[in-house]
Amino acid sequence: MPFIENQATTAEPIVPVDVKGKDAFHKLVEDLSAVLGPSSGLDSDDVDPMDIQKLMEGYVSNPQEWQRYALADTSRAYTRNLVDEGNGKSNLLILVWNPGRSSPIHDHANAHCVMKVLHGTLREDRYDWPEQNKVQNGEACPLTVTKETILRENEVTYMSDKLGLHKVTNPDPEEFAISLHLYTPPNAAHFGCSLFDEQTGKSHHVKQCNFFSNRGLKL
Repeated sequence: MPFIENQATTAEPIVPVDVKGKDAFHKLVEDLSAVLGPSSGLDSDDVDPMDIQKLMEGYVSNPQEWQRYALADTSRAYTRNLVDEGNGKSNLLILVWNPGRSSPIHDHANAHCVMKVLHGTLREDRYDWPEQNKVQNGEACPLTVTKETILRENEVTYMSDKLGLHKVTNPDPEEFAISLHLYTPPNAAHFGCSLFDEQTGKSHHVKQCNFFSNRGLKL
């Protein structure tokens, strides 16, 4: 799958408008947007996170349908490639994970994340929130791993701040991993998120890293 070969900047988006809706992946994109359409995201009473999860689970990954979005950059741990903005109520991203690389431990800016593995294997480590009174007093509060999950192709998981913090890793030393993420509301893109030190529990707020590409067009 030519993820790295897609790095070159293009003058026009890789995906013509008339391609959308003609395969199962773009049908999934449309269905996700439709579920979120009348509401403000997963916090709304009329949206059930399980509806999002079921839609993701129902899609069988086909690289020919989504690899045009899966732009890679070997100089960083992973790339964040925007696929759709869900009528302004979400961000749907494809992340390309370089071999053996990880995300920082992070929160989700009071948003919700549904993640599906499209290719390869990912490991998710979940952590309890640090004790804020200790951190504020300058005491070390090492983060505690509460759960470790191996996610394989086509498996789906859900994450929110109510469940704690997490880190995602591509454990394969040689192969890329590719995942699809729906964030709603798109708080992290607008306001950033917090990264956490595993040994001390201290956090710092960062602006969300820029998208590497937008709908197949490298930025």
